[in-house]
Amino acid sequence: MLFETLATSGHEQVVFCNNPDAGLKAIIGVHNTVLGPAVGGVRMRHYANEADAVRDVLRLGRTMTYKNALAGLNIGGGKAVILGDPKTDKTEVLFRAFGRAVEALGGRYITAEDVGTDVNDMEQIYLETEFVTGVHQVHGGSGDPAPFTAYGTLQGLMASLQRKFGHEEVGKTSIAVQGLGHIGMELVKLLKERGAKLFVADLDPKLVERAVNEYGAEAVSCNDIYDVAADVFAPCAMEGSIDAQTLERLKVKIVCGSANNQLASHAIGDELYRRGILYAPDYAVNAGGVMNVSLEIDGYNRERAMRLIRSIYYNVGRIFDLSEREGISPQYAADRIAEARLNSIGKLKLPMGRTRPRMGHLRGEH
Repeated sequence: MLFETLATSGHEQVVFCNNPDAGLKAIIGVHNTVLGPAVGGVRMRHYANEADAVRDVLRLGRTMTYKNALAGLNIGGGKAVILGDPKTDKTEVLFRAFGRAVEALGGRYITAEDVGTDVNDMEQIYLETEFVTGVHQVHGGSGDPAPFTAYGTLQGLMASLQRKFGHEEVGKTSIAVQGLGHIGMELVKLLKERGAKLFVADLDPKLVERAVNEYGAEAVSCNDIYDVAADVFAPCAMEGSIDAQTLERLKVKIVCGSANNQLASHAIGDELYRRGILYAPDYAVNAGGVMNVSLEIDGYNRERAMRLIRSIYYNVGRIFDLSEREGISPQYAADRIAEARLNSIGKLKLPMGRTRPRMGHLRGEH
C-alpha cells in the first residue's frame, strides 16, 4: 500500500525516524532531487494518526518540488514532519535527534522552519548537521523566513491586483486575511503599511486582538471570514480552506494568500476560474521563504534575497499569461511551467540529481 502511494506521489525516498529515548517520531520525504538537494521545512504538529502524517509529508513534499522549480531555484523538493505537540513536546534532545536523521541523508534533504518550528529549533538541529537553513545570522543564516514569505505574498498580491483591476495600489483594496500566525501577521503589517482595509480571523483571540489594536483591522469570526465582501481573500492558515462549501460563500474577486495547498482539489481551482475569481497559485505566491533560505547554500546576502523575492511578481504574471493564452485555470498553468523546467533540466542529470549542495558546503563553510 505504501509503495503504491509513493508511486502516485512520485517520491524518491521516504525515511521514518524513530528514537524513543529522544521522544522522536518523524518522517522525512525526499520528493525530487533533479534540480538539486531537496529543500523543505520540518513541520511539528499533533496528528490524529500516523497515516495523516504520511499524507502531509507526501503532499507538502511534492508542493515544494513545484514551488522550487517555478521559482527558478536550483534545489529540489522535500518535507519533514515531527509528530508531537509543539507547545508541550519540544526538547533539545528531540531536535538534535532529528538533526542526526537529517545528517544521515548526507545532504539529499536540507531542512528549515515550518508550522510549529522556529529559529531556535533550527539552532538545535544545527548542532548535529550543516544541512539546515533558517538558522541565526551569526551562523551565516538568514533567521526567521516568515517576513520574507509575507513579502513574497505581497508581490503575488500586487501582480494579481494588476491583472484583475489594472493597478497595484494595495491601499485601494479591502482584504480578508484568514490566519494570523507568523506569516499572516507579517502580511497584515505589510498591508496596513500600504493602507489596505483589513478584515482578519484566527482561532487565537489574542492574535486577532493584536491585529485590531496594532494594525486597525476589523475582527471577523473564523466562520464568517468567507462571507466578507472584500476584494481579496488571503488564506494564511492551514491547508484546504477553500472547498466546495466555502467556495460558494466567497464574494471576492481575487484569492491570494500564503497558506500551502489552499484548494481542497484542482476542481475547486477550475470552479474559481469559471466564476471569474482570479486565483494566484499558492506555491508561486508563498515561495519567498524558501527563496530566502535557499541563498544560504552558497552564502547568504539579504539584498540578493529581496531582489529574488521580487521576482514572484513576474512569476505570477507568467502564470496568468499562460492561463489566459491556453484557457486553463491558473493552478494548471503553474504546474505546466514548473514541470517544463523539471523536464528540461532533468535531461541534463541522472534522476537522483546532485546529492550535495552545489558549492559543497552550506553557507560557504569549509
